Amino acid sequence: MNSLHVIVTGASTGLGKAIAKTFLDRGHKVVMNSVNEKNLLTTLHEFGAPPQAIAVAGDISHKKVGQQLVDTAVRHFGSVDVLVNNAGIFIPKPFLEVEENELDRFLGINLKGTYFTSQAAIRQMLQQGGGSIINIGTVLVEHAIAGLPATAPISSKGGIHALTRQLAAEFGQYNIRINTIAPGIIRTPLTGKAGVDDADSMAGLHLLGRIGEPQDVAEAAYHLATSEFVTGTTFNVDGGHIAGHRFP
Repeated sequence: MNSLHVIVTGASTGLGKAIAKTFLDRGHKVVMNSVNEKNLLTTLHEFGAPPQAIAVAGDISHKKVGQQLVDTAVRHFGSVDVLVNNAGIFIPKPFLEVEENELDRFLGINLKGTYFTSQAAIRQMLQQGGGSIINIGTVLVEHAIAGLPATAPISSKGGIHALTRQLAAEFGQYNIRINTIAPGIIRTPLTGKAGVDDADSMAGLHLLGRIGEPQDVAEAAYHLATSEFVTGTTFNVDGGHIAGHRFP
């Protein structure tokens, strides 16, 4: 396989870090993005600062950052073959307590960031004859949990699921594939930030009886990036969370 030219947002920790490393380990070139420049550079050095990786810090809720990522990939690699819209935030809060600025923040980072970074990438992909976009959603869009009050982040993620299907319809004829990965409970720093101190305690939500690891999502991202006949799908990486429940 020829080297793929990849952009991964939110690449300094968790899912994005695992996804970036998976592509790098398989010989591809990656523009790694994070809002936290220190964490991003730390991760890059942890990877051994490979020449095929470029770090670009910036907040993808700002439209110009998405364009900057695409411009960087084209300048250094010549194209954008894959965009992984991983950057996002998830913080539970009861519906009646959510303030306007909090909802704006979820919509800005999760949905707006995905929207405009995809817009910049698709403009480039149209010029080069195709590409693949992988968005990160959540199984909670389709399978809510009463004990996890998170209407604000889930609403923003629901927009990402809808955006995926519409973009797949609009740009499939140009060989641009757009898919969503919907993770279940995954062992990442974001889980702790969401108020879950013991992620393994939620293993019972999954038929497989364990929580997921970042590499589970990274392998799914790689599969979707390299599949030529998959688009418009929501790929659940959830250990069976949506399929059913374990009986106590």
